[in-house]
Amino acid sequence: MIGQTLVPVVTHLPIAPEYTDLETSILRTVAYSDVFDYPLTVSEVTRYLIGMFASQEEIVAALLSGSSKMNQLSITRGYFTLAGRESLVGLRQRRELVGQRRWPAVQRYGRWIAALPYVRLVAVTGALAVNNEDGPDLDFLVVTAHGRVWLCRGLVMLIGRWARRFGDEICPNYFLAESSLRLAEQNLYTAHEMSQMVPLFGMDTYQWMRRLNPWVELFLPNAVGVPERTETVALQAAAPSFARRATERLLWTAPGNWVENWEMHRKVRMLRSQETDESETGFCRDWCKGHFGGYGKKTREAYRARLQALGVAEELWELK
Repeated sequence: MIGQTLVPVVTHLPIAPEYTDLETSILRTVAYSDVFDYPLTVSEVTRYLIGMFASQEEIVAALLSGSSKMNQLSITRGYFTLAGRESLVGLRQRRELVGQRRWPAVQRYGRWIAALPYVRLVAVTGALAVNNEDGPDLDFLVVTAHGRVWLCRGLVMLIGRWARRFGDEICPNYFLAESSLRLAEQNLYTAHEMSQMVPLFGMDTYQWMRRLNPWVELFLPNAVGVPERTETVALQAAAPSFARRATERLLWTAPGNWVENWEMHRKVRMLRSQETDESETGFCRDWCKGHFGGYGKKTREAYRARLQALGVAEELWELK
């Protein structure tokens, strides 16, 4: 069963461009985070260094080199930004305080979602995963048992209705079956999303998902393992309760299959009616990706504009 026995995965990876210029990689890294108004600490520059592996000591030496490239960056209260963007430090610190206050609620909803039948992984994604969110949205990625994506989604949406009573907006915008964890979209945006998402529940499934997507390390070679925040917010794993096991057995029947199919067809029709030219969505039996805002494309365009302003060529956005 996925998540219990980790079998080595043999994957033929594309050859990534060689990055021999550490300072250029640092500029790309800070420029990418600038798209999200997010200054970086030295440890974050290290973890999310784009396109090449380097130690923190090597990165610190490059940052403090005083070269013409590094002079395009600024350091303020321990945070690195593009020059002229120092005001983002105060914004990050304010958002950090807001985010820290929201994690108890995130853990509570995560615990409720994890208790649902067929749920195998609950992870926090998006801006909240790095405490860069000051709105009500709580973005979750949920992995389910094969053949139960849409039933689980329906149950999670019921939790979302309850959360709105308390001013929280649960946004479970990505559901995957545990049989479909190898992602087709292999680009810098998706690599960042995967490497910064914080698993709350289902660590075995999270590790399996990372192993099935080794291409992430072509974009972000240093971003191995879980983010540091995971150690303080992960939920304690517990054996499935008798009620959960019984419910799964009850719903793993012909009537349960009928409910799954009915919910899938009903919701796919509704969700597709909301799609626009900007949407980056996907709906089928094994996944529900409700990314209607076109954030991947917008991120690339904004990132490219920053690199052009810095005089840096864009490389390694998407694997072919």
